[in-house]
Amino acid sequence: MSHQQPTQPGWGQQPPPAKKKPGAGKIVGLSCLGVVGLFVVIGVLGALFSGGDDEPSASSSRPAATQDAAKPDKAEDSKTDEVKEEPAKDAPVTITAKKVDFKKSILADGTDYTSVQVTLTNGGDKDLDVNPLYFTITDTNGSKHTAELAMDEDQIDTVKLAPGENITGTVTGKGGFTPKYVTYTEGLFSDSIRGNVS
Repeated sequence: MSHQQPTQPGWGQQPPPAKKKPGAGKIVGLSCLGVVGLFVVIGVLGALFSGGDDEPSASSSRPAATQDAAKPDKAEDSKTDEVKEEPAKDAPVTITAKKVDFKKSILADGTDYTSVQVTLTNGGDKDLDVNPLYFTITDTNGSKHTAELAMDEDQIDTVKLAPGENITGTVTGKGGFTPKYVTYTEGLFSDSIRGNVS
């Protein structure tokens, strides 16, 4: 008697491969791509709403007549000395600035620094955050200088400025340069406010 094994369908054939689930690496990669995409969209929106530093802000304290003026010629020098710039009356936030001597703090090294004394006035109806990092100094060559922290003894404080209040302190840039104007920007999406250095 012969002994036969029962026949099974598909004997010798391999079953179809199981469907692969998405790997953890793929999920993490797509998540990172989504986050990067979100930051790109935020950056584009910020650039659209801020308008950049090159265009005058509606709340700028700089009069329109001086925004377009290049270097005045010698005949106009005596006229510009007589005209004092005043902050815009309708601006909710105003800034005035003047060059002052650098007062070296104990943290300052032997590097050259340039200080500008700024007075920021909150004429709006909301609190205003003030931080030295919200200021930049633009020199007469058009170069921007970020604030160097704790280099000047009279550095402007980090405070919340209530409506009607003002604060005065220095903003200091690295290197020796002639400051032209100071720009204040509160946060990422705020308008920039500019004050000429007298």
